Amino acid sequence: MTFPELVESLSRYETVLEPDQNTPEWWAGAPSVCRAKDGTFYLAARMREGDSPRGCRGYEMRLLKSSDGRAFTRIHSLKREDAALPGFERPALVQDPASGMFRLYGCTNPGTGWCVFKLDDVADPALFDVRTRKTVLQAAPLEEGFAGLAGFKDPFVIQANGAWHMLVIGYDEIERAYHLVSNDGDRWEFAGDNPILENAGWHNFYTRPACLLPLDAGYLLVYEGSHATWRDPVYNIATGLAYSPDLEEFIDLTPDEPLLKSTTPGPYHTWRYSHWLPVGDKVHVYFEAARPNNTNETRLARLDRP
Repeated sequence: MTFPELVESLSRYETVLEPDQNTPEWWAGAPSVCRAKDGTFYLAARMREGDSPRGCRGYEMRLLKSSDGRAFTRIHSLKREDAALPGFERPALVQDPASGMFRLYGCTNPGTGWCVFKLDDVADPALFDVRTRKTVLQAAPLEEGFAGLAGFKDPFVIQANGAWHMLVIGYDEIERAYHLVSNDGDRWEFAGDNPILENAGWHNFYTRPACLLPLDAGYLLVYEGSHATWRDPVYNIATGLAYSPDLEEFIDLTPDEPLLKSTTPGPYHTWRYSHWLPVGDKVHVYFEAARPNNTNETRLARLDRP
């Protein structure tokens, strides 16, 4: 499939989750999707309101269920007030292939910098308890007067090559793409050279990992970013692709311009937080995209599997 064919296929989408209010700055997105061993689809999403200060608007991690990956029904809501947290951003939902238990990671800034947390594993995503939250990744405190990583956010978690892998944003005034590895999904360490992509070209402001798609040979890294000259580059995010033969080297396939932007007219072209999920001979692509009135929704497009 060529890049133009890919872009055309992803322009044919359906909406799977809308914001609770059709009001500017209200978003339903940051999807993470897991297809269970029995074929059931589970979607974890971050619901965001537009009234609180930026960085504190994610009021809920919503869990939904579907038999076909298209029509979802809410089964659980994890709310920021129940966690005594200012807000959530992107969650990561996975099923442990060994135990069959489900794992949910999230991120928040409790006032000491962005960090990644994990809830206790459960047999059914409707049973997650936000009170079991424990931090599994956070930046070391900065020495006064020194620059360095201030936090981590928006994890994507996958098991591959006999280990758990996390792609995550490392924050140091701008956002960069980091890769960590773990034997148990609780204790994480950097995997090889980091950041895994340069903040350069069209993504010279932010460069952020979105997801990994296993291929017959190697992995497709879906990344996102923004340019310093774009309108509001903190939120006006587009998407590109990279390739990794071994999860050690990552090669930017779209260094000169983004591949994917929202096809909906409006002040933002946001196309981000995508999760590319293999389903038989197809790939379900779930992503957050801007609508005309500065609201965001979660969309689904389907591709032939490469």
